[in-house]
Amino acid sequence: MSLRDQIGLCSVTFRQLPAEEVVRLAAEAGLRRIEWGADVHVADPQRAAAVRSLTEQAGLTVAALGSYYRVGEAEDGAFARVLETALALGAPRIRVWAGSRGSAESDQAHRSRVVADGRRIGELAAESGVEIAFEYHGNTLTDTQESALDLLQGIAHPAVGSYWQPPVDYPDDRALGTLAAVLPWLRAVHVFSWWPGNQRLPLQGRDELWRRVTRVLAEAGLSVDLLLEFIPGDRPAGLADETRCLQDLLPTTTDG
Repeated sequence: MSLRDQIGLCSVTFRQLPAEEVVRLAAEAGLRRIEWGADVHVADPQRAAAVRSLTEQAGLTVAALGSYYRVGEAEDGAFARVLETALALGAPRIRVWAGSRGSAESDQAHRSRVVADGRRIGELAAESGVEIAFEYHGNTLTDTQESALDLLQGIAHPAVGSYWQPPVDYPDDRALGTLAAVLPWLRAVHVFSWWPGNQRLPLQGRDELWRRVTRVLAEAGLSVDLLLEFIPGDRPAGLADETRCLQDLLPTTTDG
């Protein structure tokens, strides 16, 4: 499958809209996949089943359940509900968060809890044919390249991988270095352009970064999800333009 077939949308980009409208926008923009957020659109298994039906009827594919499960810190039994929701949604992957502390603020006890819980939920997910992937994000144990690798290597479970997105304020070369480091675990990429800091730009505002990212993926033979997120101004009308821009940034040959 080519990268072009993996372009999709994070529903949290339009969390203010009902799921029906998110599906319509994604289909009209020519997207193929949706990562559904568990905060609003698929907050329980019943709603997840309904959203799965909406997605499939539009000819789209569920890419993942974007959960807010905090690995190593959630209450007992919390993951069972997340997994139930993912299965009702027909999601092949559950996005999770590596705790709620940055690596600099985390002691060994905290790291050990996250690793142990990550391995536990990876095993539970695998038994149901689902995989786990960590959000690559600040204020968690994936906030640096070194910490993310330590986490993934510590869990060492085939059903546990990672997302990637450009770390805030990283110039292109440095950001690409973090991508290269997690390639063996990469499951999906959150696509947006922030610069400087968290100032939202249209995707073309960092077009060279994204051209290089997609080239790295193609050369590595990886056909992972490319999920648009953080449309400038949260404007639904901007989704089609961002989709076309991402399509134009793909290497000429993306079949890897």
